[in-house]
Amino acid sequence: MNLLLNFFVIVFLYVCICVLTCVSFATLFFGPLTVDECDPNPCMNEGACKPKSSGGYTCSCVQLYSGKNCEKFVNPCKKVNCGAGECVLTNTAPFYECKCRPPFQPPHCKKAAACRPNPCLNGGTCQKGKTRSQFTCLCPSAYSGKLCQVAPSDCYSGDGESYRGFVSETKDGQDCLPWNSHLVPYNQVHLLDGLGPHSYCRNPDGDYEPWCFVKIKNKLQWEYCNVTKCGESTALPTVPATPETDGPESSQEPPTQQFATCGRPQPGRAMARIFGGNKAMPAAHPWQVSLQVRRKRTHEEFFHTCGGILIDSCWVLTAAHCINRINDMQVELGGVMLLKKEDSEQIIPVEDYFVHEKYLQTKHALHNDIALLKLKGPKGQCAKETRYVKTACLPSGPFPDSSECTISGWGETETEYLSDRLLSAQVHLISQERCTAPNVLGNRLDDSMICAGKMQGGVDTCQVGVCVCVCFISLPHMSSRGPPIVHVRMH
Repeated sequence: MNLLLNFFVIVFLYVCICVLTCVSFATLFFGPLTVDECDPNPCMNEGACKPKSSGGYTCSCVQLYSGKNCEKFVNPCKKVNCGAGECVLTNTAPFYECKCRPPFQPPHCKKAAACRPNPCLNGGTCQKGKTRSQFTCLCPSAYSGKLCQVAPSDCYSGDGESYRGFVSETKDGQDCLPWNSHLVPYNQVHLLDGLGPHSYCRNPDGDYEPWCFVKIKNKLQWEYCNVTKCGESTALPTVPATPETDGPESSQEPPTQQFATCGRPQPGRAMARIFGGNKAMPAAHPWQVSLQVRRKRTHEEFFHTCGGILIDSCWVLTAAHCINRINDMQVELGGVMLLKKEDSEQIIPVEDYFVHEKYLQTKHALHNDIALLKLKGPKGQCAKETRYVKTACLPSGPFPDSSECTISGWGETETEYLSDRLLSAQVHLISQERCTAPNVLGNRLDDSMICAGKMQGGVDTCQVGVCVCVCFISLPHMSSRGPPIVHVRMH
């Protein structure tokens, strides 16, 4: 035994000597071995990284950013009052200015002088109203818009990606915000083609048509714009449109095998961070399903009741509590708007359904809250794969704690009972141990459920629903307060 112990001691000492010798020789010939803390650059938003001699790094942030990694945006408009105008961001100090709405005058947009100077464009005549802040533009023939800024040839083709016209009003008559407004959650709009310090409608993200941000009750929202679609005899925009190769109107032949791959969305062109959670891009969640119902043997209109996930051409995964035998069911795929017909949408009847055999609804929880919907279609072909309709991948095993999940759906938010636009956000999984703590969810959580959200509140997901992380999730409720929320666990 002593001989064996001595042997291991000798081997250990030999290895230590070799390691020290190798390190010494490496240091002698190649210099000290160092790790470059600035490669890759940890500083965000164009911050400059500088290594510390004592280890670590420091970030030198550009104007309007702060924080260890320059991750915090310092809004210069936070305490600015622009009266009847909008505080917008600029590239030079003091990095903001008040953009006045006619007839209010700079620099603070608090004094009005109707028709001085004439705000009407293209030869329009300014007619004063009853007060200093009222005026009307009398536009030349065929020109339109509040300031006569819209020419007769002002229209968009395709999805409006190439639109560079001058409409700045939504279909509901709301005035568009400038793209460089301090409210817009992406303060480098000048880097995106067609955007900048103006309020004209654009389509930077591959949506169906031009849109813009608006301010309603001091909150940022977005709306589609009141822009005319080009007819055959209408002049086209000056910027050539990018040919659509995979949209709903494409003339391409479909692939020989539908839904051959899963979990691969094809969203629009622009960076998603421009939305800040305000809108979900078309095709960003192509497996998202709207489950719609109406009473059997009636001619009532179908209405949205729950979200779901397309997992195969003829199969949809949804929550068991959404199933009611007294209802007819159909699913809508490919769209992002509930109240508007979209060219990309597909509507398919539900032929049958299968609720989990151990589904149980109690006073405090829904156990095994999962169901399968079988869609109606010939020869196993129901949904048709397009850029806007694709299947999600089912997990091969459990996801580790803290996995990031994408949630999407039309559900209840803090300000709306039901959103008519598809919303999305990011959440993280929380360990069962933390969620089953007596002060959180306790014994209401079982092995058929998972937790997602934030322990201290924040962007939470649905009160109930289907959850398969990294790929997808369906939500009937999004909240920024309260405990973590429970979802069905997939195996």
